[in-house]
Amino acid sequence: MNTIKRNLFLVVFFISIAFHFESVAQKSTLKVACIGDSVTAGYLLSDAANESYPSQLQILMGGQYEIKNFGHSGATLLKKGSTPYFKTKECDDAIAYRPDIAIIHLGLNDTDPRNWPNYNAEFDADYAWLIDTLKKQNPAVKIYICRLTPIFNEHPRFKSGTRDWFWQIQSHIPNIAKANQVGVIDLHEKLYHRPDLFPDALHPTKEGATILAKTVYGNITQDFGGLKLATVFTDNMVLQRNKPVPVYGTANGGDQIEVTFKQQKKNVIADEYGKWKITFPAMTQVGPYEMTIQSKDTKIVLKNILVGDVWFCSGQSNMAFQLQSSENGSAEVKKAIANTTIRLFNAKAIRDTDESAWDSITLVKTNQLQFFSGSWSVCDSISAKDFSAIAYYFGKNIAHEENVPVGLIQVAVGGSPIESWIDRYTLEHDDKVVDVLTNWRKSDFIMPWVRERANLNLKNATNPKQRHPYDPSYNFEAGVEAFTKFPIKGVIWYQGESNAHNVDLYEHLMPKLVESWRKAWASNLPFYYVQLSSIDRPTWPAFRDMQNRLQNKIPNSGMAVSMDYGDTLNVHPIKKKEVADRLALLALHYTYGKAVMANGPSALKAIQKGDNIIVSFAFAKQLATSDKKELIGFELVTDKGIHLQNKATIIKNQVLITFPKGEKIRTVLYAWKPFTTANLLNEAGLPCSTFKLELNPATEN
Repeated sequence: MNTIKRNLFLVVFFISIAFHFESVAQKSTLKVACIGDSVTAGYLLSDAANESYPSQLQILMGGQYEIKNFGHSGATLLKKGSTPYFKTKECDDAIAYRPDIAIIHLGLNDTDPRNWPNYNAEFDADYAWLIDTLKKQNPAVKIYICRLTPIFNEHPRFKSGTRDWFWQIQSHIPNIAKANQVGVIDLHEKLYHRPDLFPDALHPTKEGATILAKTVYGNITQDFGGLKLATVFTDNMVLQRNKPVPVYGTANGGDQIEVTFKQQKKNVIADEYGKWKITFPAMTQVGPYEMTIQSKDTKIVLKNILVGDVWFCSGQSNMAFQLQSSENGSAEVKKAIANTTIRLFNAKAIRDTDESAWDSITLVKTNQLQFFSGSWSVCDSISAKDFSAIAYYFGKNIAHEENVPVGLIQVAVGGSPIESWIDRYTLEHDDKVVDVLTNWRKSDFIMPWVRERANLNLKNATNPKQRHPYDPSYNFEAGVEAFTKFPIKGVIWYQGESNAHNVDLYEHLMPKLVESWRKAWASNLPFYYVQLSSIDRPTWPAFRDMQNRLQNKIPNSGMAVSMDYGDTLNVHPIKKKEVADRLALLALHYTYGKAVMANGPSALKAIQKGDNIIVSFAFAKQLATSDKKELIGFELVTDKGIHLQNKATIIKNQVLITFPKGEKIRTVLYAWKPFTTANLLNEAGLPCSTFKLELNPATEN
């Protein structure tokens, strides 16, 4: 009997324990309310397939969380808006749900002209009302408000106000969070570079919703995948001397990161977004050094680090042109091992932009911005052979003249237009070129050849918004941006062949590119570029002249002339060392302060004296010709537009041009042929650029 009683007692006991744990388990389930508009509701997505971001979040979070979707399509945060969220059933249900965690993503529909222009002053207060109402129902609720998902340029109201109002609303979010003591989740950052995931420019696809779910998951759980370094940090790297040295990456939120470098040990706590950065003082010593980065679970050791100067080398095919293919390149490759203080980071593309249709894997990776990959290598015959010839010879010059390690980062794509290298925000806010972002594969902004090649590469694409390295902003988003937090010495640039159809547009875009890169690096970086060479293409003289003028428009810039090494038919001249030497002279003179002649003759003014035109030049004490023969390349243009070929003579640092009596001369041209054999240079052997110079009527006799 006692045994029976004891067994009954145990049964009752374990049943009570079971009920207790079930009750505890029920109480420990955290309720998450996803509050928002159509992006939260899952517009364009399938409810049955659990495609909305709250549905995908539930799968990620598991059974300890209950995720409910309180999104309402068209909802505004503003109470006086066109569809106020506070009047919807979803709002009532969300408040009654008494969530433990609330994720609020509202504001997209407030960019409507019926809303923001009229009631923007009430936005902060209306947001505070929603936050306070949730807190009254559950004082312990953890609330996150979200930076808005993108609205892309194809949106019908983009230029008429939505673009500007969108960014005004974005600027309110952190202030609202601070004032109301709530968290912020950035739903914008990881999607802003993914227009391929927004078929209607506003609502993400399932893959876009997955990114949203993972972003929210990381913010709630603080699980960001553990310790990782930014891709630029690898063995064999060069750190920029004389500038503070940042070391940065990601980790789980709250993890302590310790970095040891040059007998210095520093610690930092990863923030609520999983980001961390430690900064070491500026350094001058060369190395080699080791660096150790560790968290409680992971240890990373980087070896063979040097401190020197880092140059970013970018552009299209003439920058990508490999050392082994250049003139005497094979011989240079064999002796490259002698330059071990030069380090090369070759951000290689997963596919060439050649005459082929890309496979599905390439298309997917391109959309996912996985087009480039690479790491630092010591310069030797293996790493140098397929590295940029221009960059290699430039770096070799700097390393030799400055006696300092040089790091060269190559990010270049054959055929790429300048639009692909400018960040999206800059293009979006430039009313002259914002439309280049819309249906670019059919846009007259883009050179026909560029569009044709991209269309061939993307022949197998099923997504009408498939990305490509000729896509405006793509190369910045997939390539350049990964390096903008890494201090560098300066930039060398060789690009323009794929924009030569529109000289005026490039004259507008090139300063925009330089300005945007300097903003991205937060530094007034020196920017040295190569002028297009000579080839039988009709717009190239005007393009070269425009590039020459840009030196005066872009501060802290310089141009290397290359037209004397051109080819009538080949857009890829093989004489790369000579051009790189000229780039290096610019850097040595203007960045390093060396007493070297860096510029060729530069035309200052043209004056008429009788039947002669006298052209004066800067950067020349004694002009000469490259072949010691008669001076060629000058033309005079009359007031009727007739071109005259007249004898030109060098007199010290001036050129005297005679012309027939009675002609009215308006313009002096030099090297104004697509393929030119013009031969003027200065005493340093540096050539004069193509130029166009108008006569000042006041100087005529």
